[in-house]
Amino acid sequence: SWCSCKRPFVDQIDQPFSSMQKGGSIARAAHRWPAAALRRFSSGGGSPGIFEMRKYTLKPEKAGKYLSALEAYGDVRKRLLPLRLFALPETGGQLFVATHLYSYRDIAEREEKRAKAIQDAEWLAFLSETNECLSTTESSIYVEAKATLEACGLDGASSPGPLGDPESPGVYEFRRYQLRLGYDAVPLFLEHYGKGLPSKLEADPQAKLVTLLYSDIGGLNEVYEVWRHDDVSAMTRSRVEARKATEWRASIAQIAGLAQTFTTTIMKPVKPSVWN
Repeated sequence: SWCSCKRPFVDQIDQPFSSMQKGGSIARAAHRWPAAALRRFSSGGGSPGIFEMRKYTLKPEKAGKYLSALEAYGDVRKRLLPLRLFALPETGGQLFVATHLYSYRDIAEREEKRAKAIQDAEWLAFLSETNECLSTTESSIYVEAKATLEACGLDGASSPGPLGDPESPGVYEFRRYQLRLGYDAVPLFLEHYGKGLPSKLEADPQAKLVTLLYSDIGGLNEVYEVWRHDDVSAMTRSRVEARKATEWRASIAQIAGLAQTFTTTIMKPVKPSVWN
């Protein structure tokens, strides 16, 4: 296998699940883990940083105006804010939802950068032009499960560099899991996911797992896989190949017991997205 994964995420915790089960259930053991500990163990060491996902529902009749202004002021956004992805859904859910992802060192850096942006004349001009285009706005904070990614030799999404060719943008597949309540839900998800991921990567080495995020502020116990494909046909091929990966199928069977809902959305990047 080209992806030589280390031991699963859960083995990087102070005590593996097997020892936690002695004298109590996994669920009771997981209640001893504060959110900060989960972040630390899923970060592969050091500060994991945070990712903010913002979703703006556009008024359909104003979408063209918003996208024109978005492109015109694209350099202003990238100058002020650590943008990674700006995309619109093609199918798989509500349309006209401008979805943008930012990477920050921590909440303090987010507050600092957004406070500076609101003082910037060009940024204020953009807001003035586009506020009438928005129906609703939403913001949530996520942490990257970096240790799970690093175990399979994946870099994750912390790098600020471009992804893909601006002249030939791909598509992004957002796979969203809403897990059941409980402190153990996300750790169990990462345990199962980490065991099956190598076989999925081996089945289709062309697909790129850009990041794996779990929610920290907003709706909790929410997990996103974000995959990049060259096009929709490549995404379809990846799904077909993944169904042949025995370990991946076994992991998904375990994850199904944790998930309340699962959705997948095809997103297409738009300027000024850093990821294409």
